[in-house]
Amino acid sequence: MNHLTWLAAPTDWKADLKVVAGTSDVTRAMAIARQNLDFIQTAALDRRIAGNAALTAPLVPLKLAILSSSTVEHLLPSLRVAALRLGFQLTIHRTDYGQYMQELLAPDSALAQFAPDVVLVAFDVDHVLGTGPDDLQADGVASVARALEKLRAVWSAVRQRFPAQVIQQTLLNTTTPLLGGNEHRLAASRHAMTQALNTALATAGDAEGVDLLAMEAAVHAHGLAFWHDRVLWHRAKQEISPKAAPLFAELVFRLIAARRGRSAKCLVLDLDNTLWGGVIGDDGLQGIALGQGSALGEAFTDFQRYVAALARRGVILAVCSKNDERNALEPFEKHPEMVLRRTDIGCFMANWEDKASNLRRIAAALNIGLDALVFVDDNPFERNQVRQQLPMVHVPEMPEDVSSHPAFLAAAGYFEAVTLSAEDLVRTDHYRLRAENEKAMAAVTDLDSYLRGLAMVMGWRAFDHEGLNRIVQLINKTNQFNLTTRRLSEAEITAMIGSPTHLTLQLRLSDANGDHGMISVVIGALDANHLLTLDVWLMSCRVLGRGVEKAAFNLLVQQALARGVQRIRGLYFPTPKNQMVEGMYGELGFTKTGTAAGDATVWEYDVSRHVPLTAAIDTKEF
Repeated sequence: MNHLTWLAAPTDWKADLKVVAGTSDVTRAMAIARQNLDFIQTAALDRRIAGNAALTAPLVPLKLAILSSSTVEHLLPSLRVAALRLGFQLTIHRTDYGQYMQELLAPDSALAQFAPDVVLVAFDVDHVLGTGPDDLQADGVASVARALEKLRAVWSAVRQRFPAQVIQQTLLNTTTPLLGGNEHRLAASRHAMTQALNTALATAGDAEGVDLLAMEAAVHAHGLAFWHDRVLWHRAKQEISPKAAPLFAELVFRLIAARRGRSAKCLVLDLDNTLWGGVIGDDGLQGIALGQGSALGEAFTDFQRYVAALARRGVILAVCSKNDERNALEPFEKHPEMVLRRTDIGCFMANWEDKASNLRRIAAALNIGLDALVFVDDNPFERNQVRQQLPMVHVPEMPEDVSSHPAFLAAAGYFEAVTLSAEDLVRTDHYRLRAENEKAMAAVTDLDSYLRGLAMVMGWRAFDHEGLNRIVQLINKTNQFNLTTRRLSEAEITAMIGSPTHLTLQLRLSDANGDHGMISVVIGALDANHLLTLDVWLMSCRVLGRGVEKAAFNLLVQQALARGVQRIRGLYFPTPKNQMVEGMYGELGFTKTGTAAGDATVWEYDVSRHVPLTAAIDTKEF
């Protein structure tokens, strides 16, 4: 049984393999990787990927190192296919059996030459706790503490060598309990120590910026027998069963994607038979199934509660329904059992056009990519049509039983997150505020007067620990208004706080209608020749069109002059998503001075000649 049930089943598998072998269309290949493939099919697809050198751009190159105490060769095909599914081109390095510390510490090791972007620490319980007989009278707490320090030492060694994301796989508890349900009362049993260590890893990982691959949660969902086969463990030291390899790889790459801002951002919902039972246009307000009075109505209410909770933690909600808009809005406005309200929806599309076209409009209205959308619809025809026309949109294969929808959507992991900032908790408000402002801007004839009337204020300060989570998020998620698209780890950004060789800015924006939160990040490297090189300059697209970039540049020049800077060097690295800022340096008054590797252009600005640019925005330090 394959457990990637939210993915559509393959329709013509042999034909799909031929497509992958012969196409340079990465989007098409990614769509095939987004099928519910078992271990054998995944391995076959991996071979076809490896044999097609044309499948490169626009995939993001990624180097993954696996530090493991067990056999992992059988997991590698699934990891490469999971990477393709999420838009990465994966290269893998495995340390030799039991040699991970030597490779970590040796300056000229194969691992050092590989220079990983991500390090997965995947140890089995025997390796961490030892294989000797249990001393049931020992101090279990002390034993767990020693094991935790052993893992901390590995994390520290990785961090000292590489600016990499560290993923710690929690221990797969393959030990046998001795007391059963009250195992915690025997603290020195291996089973109890494994449970305690997994709990301790959560706190330690949070403190040290290590992301957890939560295997205990996976075992709870699918059972230990799915994940671990004792026969294969004794024969081949395979800790993860081959049949679990596709799901294991999926869980790994959810964490990698989340850390790099490639998790989905927006949940797009159909209405009839998705948020309520029945058809609002035919059954009317009183005829739809919603709320108390029927098991079906309560199931839809439960799903709405889950969706509302997603919105509160930062997922944007949108509606895409074939419906008359007036009928579609009626339950949101009048039904007493409706959990979601119109104000919860960032973009509302209810008309009779095809859903693929409306999804394009939703992405444009929210200024996010189509690959950031998850489209939930009860109708298989609509799902398949969207998959064919927009293969980059995530379309879960929703089950017919509505009561299973919350758990099903959660298991699909589209909205995986590794951090949660204060900005996430009010993201829906930010997008609704943006939509209201854009609607008002479209209606005015004197834009300058309107912008002045907004009473915009840009707050600024250098990087600090309070803003760290949001800074990391913006740097690793923003793609469109992003001049270099350089990604940085939390550790790298932390090192810049208070650094004398860096000029850093975190910018917030508020106006007469509300607070937009942190909307821009700037990082510049200072050198002894009074040159400031802009390594990072990005801005949230929800505040574009107001002259924010001009106000930000005025502030940047002001802070640069205070640090003795004479010239600012700007770099633009073109990507398929950041073409909107291709000409920005020229518009700000920079002079193009050359090119750099990767089709980048180099620009320079003489700060002594700076004339403040006009922008209807006040600035103040916060």
